[in-house]
Amino acid sequence: MNSEQGQRNRNLTRNFALVALVMGLVVVADQITKSIVLKRLGPDGDLNQVKIIPGFLRLIFVENTGAAFGMFQGRSPVLTVMALVVIGFLLVYFRRSIANSLWLTIALGLQLGGALGNVVDRFRHGFVVDFINVPKWPTFNVADSAITVGVIMLGFYLLTRDLASSDVDEQDARPGQHPGAEVTAAEKRAQ
Repeated sequence: MNSEQGQRNRNLTRNFALVALVMGLVVVADQITKSIVLKRLGPDGDLNQVKIIPGFLRLIFVENTGAAFGMFQGRSPVLTVMALVVIGFLLVYFRRSIANSLWLTIALGLQLGGALGNVVDRFRHGFVVDFINVPKWPTFNVADSAITVGVIMLGFYLLTRDLASSDVDEQDARPGQHPGAEVTAAEKRAQ
């Protein structure tokens, strides 16, 4: 193994540890907040709601048996399996990419932590506890927020990666050649 490969393996190990750390922090924060909400705002709680910013932000208790934004209500078992499949897909698909990107590492940690936080709810309660409520938006939770931020970060990563690779393609093109144009075998021999 050369030193470049060794460094890549160290980066991969370090970044997998960071994915696990971010994921763990999200799950812990998510489960602690949901536990407090269940105790204070849940069916046996002593509060109906907590107004954080009157008319804009409040905390309420919602049992979500569906997916994001309350879609597919009553399909918790199917959604649990789908969430586990997505978690597996993300880990497998991006396993090598995280060695090169701290940004992607954090994005995946947020997404995985959010997905796992909601899966924990489905196993524990049979529904996801949602509690952050703003006008004209479905009620959500810490896990949903982490997933959303992670997806935005992933989109940014993919967009900038594609832009960077198209810049490299343009630099690699011969003068007068359109980037991405194929080079024939004869042209390769002449180079």
